[in-house]
Amino acid sequence: MILTDGIINKFKGYLIDNDKSVYTIEKYIRDVSKLKVFTDINEITKETTAEYKNYLIRNGYSVRSINSMLSSVNALFEYLDRNDLKVKTIKMQRSVYCPEDKELTRAEYQRLCAAAKMKKNNRLELIIETVCSTGIRISELKYITVESAKRGEAVVTLKGKTRFVFIPKELKRKLLRYATEQKIKTGMIFVTRTGKAVNRTNVWRDMKNLCKDAGVKPEKVFPHNLRHLFARTFYNI
Repeated sequence: MILTDGIINKFKGYLIDNDKSVYTIEKYIRDVSKLKVFTDINEITKETTAEYKNYLIRNGYSVRSINSMLSSVNALFEYLDRNDLKVKTIKMQRSVYCPEDKELTRAEYQRLCAAAKMKKNNRLELIIETVCSTGIRISELKYITVESAKRGEAVVTLKGKTRFVFIPKELKRKLLRYATEQKIKTGMIFVTRTGKAVNRTNVWRDMKNLCKDAGVKPEKVFPHNLRHLFARTFYNI
């Protein structure tokens, strides 16, 4: 099999049809495109995928990054019904704790909120608080609606699964106040100027811009770390 742009485009269509998030689709396509560059116009064999894995190792990619890229490639092979080309990921022992230099503390979270408030970025401040208070993903913020805020509960549907996300009383009050200020009477609360759901990449970039004013290391600041903080707080409770 020779990997072509046509195959990659069809794979992208398949991912869209299966309701993959924009971020996931971008990542999968980016990863399989790297394999295309590596193989050029040569046929892909089991030996080729093994060579690609070794190529990633030699070029200094972390084990986590390599496994992530190989997972994308394996997803492509599964779509093409070429499971014979799949390559095994690298086994790694899971750490039972998050390194302190990567873990976001409660105090740092509060400083991020304060920095967003100082910059008068009310939407970003509320997004940070919503993710940390509910454990919801950035891609799931579209389920935080005026209706769900009034109920105090959001119904999140993702990958064929449904779960209920509790919205704390204080957060509920802030969400409804923000919606009123923005003249949002129904539907999604966190939207862009054009009315679309906020983008994960943009939120990440905006959070990074708070680091200097908040006195927080940039490597600690990314949306998923807010979910980690929520999980730790919930576990402690």
